[in-house]
Amino acid sequence: MAATKNTSASRSRASSYDARNLQVLEGLEAVRKRPGMYIGSTDSRGLTHCLWEILDNSVDEALGGHGDTIRVILHADGSIEVRDTARGVPIDKEPRTGLTGVEVVYTKLHAGGKFGGGSYAASGGLHGVGASVVNALSSRMEVQVDRGGRTYAMSFSRGVPGTFADGHPSDPDPAAEFTPAKGPGVLDEIGTVKRGVTGTRVRYWADPQIFIKGAHVTLDEIQRRARQTAFLVPGLTLTVADQRPERAPEQPESTTYQYDGGISEFVDYLAQDEKITDIIRLSGSGEYTETVPVLDSKGQMVSKDVKRECAVDIALRWGTDFDTTVRSFVNIVSTPKGGTHIQGFELALTRTIRSAVEAQARRVKFNAKKEKIEKDDVLAGITAVVTVRLEEPQFEGQTKEILGTPAVRQIVAKVVDQELGAFLTSTKREEKQQAALVVDKVVSEMRARVAARMHKEVSRRKNALESSTMPTKLADCRSTDIERSELFIVEGDSALGTAKNARDSEFQALLPIRGKILNVQKASITDMLKNAECAAIIQVIGAGSGRTFDLETARYGKIIMMSDADVDGAHIRTLLLTLFHRYMRPMLEAGRIYAAVPPLHRVEIIHGGKKKNELVYTYSEAELTTLLKKLERSKKRYKEPIQRYKGLGEMDADQLADTTMDPSQRLLRRVTISDAEAADRMFELLMGSEVAPRKQFIVEGADDLSMERIDA
Repeated sequence: MAATKNTSASRSRASSYDARNLQVLEGLEAVRKRPGMYIGSTDSRGLTHCLWEILDNSVDEALGGHGDTIRVILHADGSIEVRDTARGVPIDKEPRTGLTGVEVVYTKLHAGGKFGGGSYAASGGLHGVGASVVNALSSRMEVQVDRGGRTYAMSFSRGVPGTFADGHPSDPDPAAEFTPAKGPGVLDEIGTVKRGVTGTRVRYWADPQIFIKGAHVTLDEIQRRARQTAFLVPGLTLTVADQRPERAPEQPESTTYQYDGGISEFVDYLAQDEKITDIIRLSGSGEYTETVPVLDSKGQMVSKDVKRECAVDIALRWGTDFDTTVRSFVNIVSTPKGGTHIQGFELALTRTIRSAVEAQARRVKFNAKKEKIEKDDVLAGITAVVTVRLEEPQFEGQTKEILGTPAVRQIVAKVVDQELGAFLTSTKREEKQQAALVVDKVVSEMRARVAARMHKEVSRRKNALESSTMPTKLADCRSTDIERSELFIVEGDSALGTAKNARDSEFQALLPIRGKILNVQKASITDMLKNAECAAIIQVIGAGSGRTFDLETARYGKIIMMSDADVDGAHIRTLLLTLFHRYMRPMLEAGRIYAAVPPLHRVEIIHGGKKKNELVYTYSEAELTTLLKKLERSKKRYKEPIQRYKGLGEMDADQLADTTMDPSQRLLRRVTISDAEAADRMFELLMGSEVAPRKQFIVEGADDLSMERIDA
């Protein structure tokens, strides 16, 4: 009987699904209902993307030769403002809607001057949704435009034009009472400016109803974007001002970026290693035909073949390192995931270098029948900025991370083939020497890759477990479940003995290292592989090293550094992290590297009668002080002297298991890379071969050092 009722209810629900259940979202309602579709997410990443949408509108104007100054202001009340000196958003009425240009731009999806109307030859915006989306996701937006000797202003709340009770003050209040406009919004004339002065000012407050609590934009990210844009638009002055109360005292309130060297100067900024070649500039263009929908004289959409031109400008150089840094841009919009322009660049680069190597095969002893140059060999040590400019590019999604225009691939490839080929075959003495150095490096990288691949294959988990070549000091675990298994890198043999008794041998493996390993930031890859401790770590993890590192073949799910809680222990952790960062970076990026947190003190609390004494562990001096004050207030006694652990070897197995190794009780610190570039620079500063920058860093930070933090 019950089954019959359930079946009837299901049929009733199914039959109730009709046209009344369908929702039609009008205007900006769709943006507020599904913000992730337009800005990617509603966390800090999406909030930052909103700023890029407004900023890119100003940059597109500068790219077209209109205005040379942009200012980004992070206000103390959490709002963000972008000011430019461009032409200003149109203030006259758009004939089809009867609305002012300001209202059209900031309230209508798929509206703007970037749909082939002749206002922009090349721009980053092309969907016409950026400004209106930011408006829809803002609790308040103030737009001011300077045109024709006057200043005009319009206010919005969550995408709706109207008026706030406080009007258009210099310091508006987002909580002021808002009255929606009955019909079209009113563009107020609020002042005058000198004739010839034009520009737009947009200030918005992100809507807390949309963005998650804690979402914020970081100054570093904005400064990186501003610096990057200033490189890409020579002559543009970009200023970032931070007026927020949480700004660090030593941080300047504003920073200005202006570069005249363009992408050549950008490559010079990005490159961190010693150069093999000077910066090589590859420039050219090509035409292609594209079928696009356009509006005819009757306002109907028809297909039409349009001739397009794609301008290519690339700056690159090879350096002594093996890391690859390639930045790509379409109309100055960053495409971090590449696209057809990067496909063409890499294809032609590999093809051209192969031809150069074959031409010098006798000199470098290259056997074309047995050896083959791969893309990774060519890209090793390269720093490049690839830019293309074209009208109405096809991006994959509003976030514009991938270029999809097919014809660009062949155009970029042709430019690289011609320009780089000319450099590599040049008869000029200096260029000929640099071309020979490039060929030498590529061949060397190819042979290193082959050798590393052979090393990796030997180190794979199955062969490693079955062979006798694993380090004898490794105390492996029994489990073959990689996700569950853990490798503890232990400081010293004394700690190893205790750790063997404290571990769960089912899934916890131990590898002791003797003292401090080699600083691989200063050493060559050959010296690193010769170092017994480094080689043992790479071999035990079993995933190779460097560019051939394969995360999927790693033998353990977690790598845990377990060193003493003192200065030497911190130094050992730093050396290990340098090894992982330089040669096994995917482990850090995947969040699989951890640091164990052993306790500093053990306090034994005395209980009267037959009740057993209680052991409490503390992990810092501050935590110990707090505990002792708490015991004094509750009038509890404790044994003195309090035990202060100098190293892991002082603990017995039970104590080590309870505090540091038992997954149910231990504390681990996960080591991640939130900013790979900053991490690279910091490792080079602290661990590299250049002494002068490190000395300056220490001297400048000496005043901030607390003497109590020194473990003397």
